[in-house]
Amino acid sequence: MTDIVIDEIVVPRTLEPRPVADRDADPGPDHADRADHADHADRAAAYVEAIDLENAVQAAVLGFGDLDFSPAEQLPQWHDPFTPRRLFVVRAEGRIVGQATYETLSDPAVTTCWLWVAVDPEHRRRGLGTALLDHVEAVARAAGRTDVISFVASGQGVASGQDATAGSDATSGSDATSGSGPAAGPGPSTAPADRLEASTGHGWVPRASSEVRFALSRGYALGQVERISRLPLPVDEEALAAIRSEALAAAGGEYRVHTWSGPTPRRWQSDVAAMATALSTDAPMGDVPEPEDVWTVERLVEAERRRATSGRASLTAAAEHVPTGRLVACSDLAVPDDASRPVMQQMTLVRREHRGHRLGWLVKVANLDRLAVEKPGRPAVLTFNAEENRPMLAVNEAVGFVPIGVEGVWHRLL
Repeated sequence: MTDIVIDEIVVPRTLEPRPVADRDADPGPDHADRADHADHADRAAAYVEAIDLENAVQAAVLGFGDLDFSPAEQLPQWHDPFTPRRLFVVRAEGRIVGQATYETLSDPAVTTCWLWVAVDPEHRRRGLGTALLDHVEAVARAAGRTDVISFVASGQGVASGQDATAGSDATSGSDATSGSGPAAGPGPSTAPADRLEASTGHGWVPRASSEVRFALSRGYALGQVERISRLPLPVDEEALAAIRSEALAAAGGEYRVHTWSGPTPRRWQSDVAAMATALSTDAPMGDVPEPEDVWTVERLVEAERRRATSGRASLTAAAEHVPTGRLVACSDLAVPDDASRPVMQQMTLVRREHRGHRLGWLVKVANLDRLAVEKPGRPAVLTFNAEENRPMLAVNEAVGFVPIGVEGVWHRLL
């Protein structure tokens, strides 16, 4: 393939077919409407094909497909005004064989963007990945986004045994993913010389894997490794009871747990928005310069409105500091409507000034209790955590999470 043509897909707002005007309508408007209908159908089909490719490539790397977000589930996020995205594809023989995504923040002062490239394994080593990455990096430069971050799963490194250093009592992190499946790759048996360690000194990815070789060849540095972990459901109740008891004792009478399903109650919206903002800077990011991502109440309400249309329900547990009446810890689960699919652990955060009281344990256990009652029968909960974030990993390990893979967080200055 010598001439590589990259097309941008204008992502539709709905995957539902648009109604065609009545056949007895005026020919002019009718023809225009039919053309619009056909254009929408083409864009929807291309979007679905591109996201299906993204999911297939990730599943091939990891060895399981439980991290997949379907095209319909992802669609609301493609129309988030606070995190604008663009989608580019390469076709061969009438089908999409490569895709790249570009994402940034709407704040014009931000210099950070997030890129991801996926190429069908059957069409690799033809320059498609290079062409796609060249293209989205050019898009980033044109927009003044010179700090590039890319999250890339690696199927040969596994987190178990990678790093078990004791940590402080800080608890914050983006817990997020979905699935069941075997541990990925040979894990600790991989020779040290074949491991590429993150600059943090915590965690590694396999040097020989295609995604690692490609990232290094493009000048990207491994700034962090995140562990992907799975909690089989139902949770062992005896173990959960012990953690619950310890967390309640550590929290004492100064903290009160609240839980809710769906949108955040009005009284807590400002506190949850503040914690979402804090997560962007409090979560360990190694040597990757993540920008502050400011959340307002208006943004929170809009995000929750979009999530309600995504096919995933939201379950939240939060801890109130009783003397001040403010929420200081929060944990959020995204539960697919399809009960055969695993649950995604989203934000878990404890405000810095309230760490040391097992509040991370408290809200996680409360949310698992609620999940068992409101959404029983799910196979598992999945989560991502920085390998250096031992406090959060300790919470997860105590609950019963086990490692199933890793994700490299890569960074480059353009």
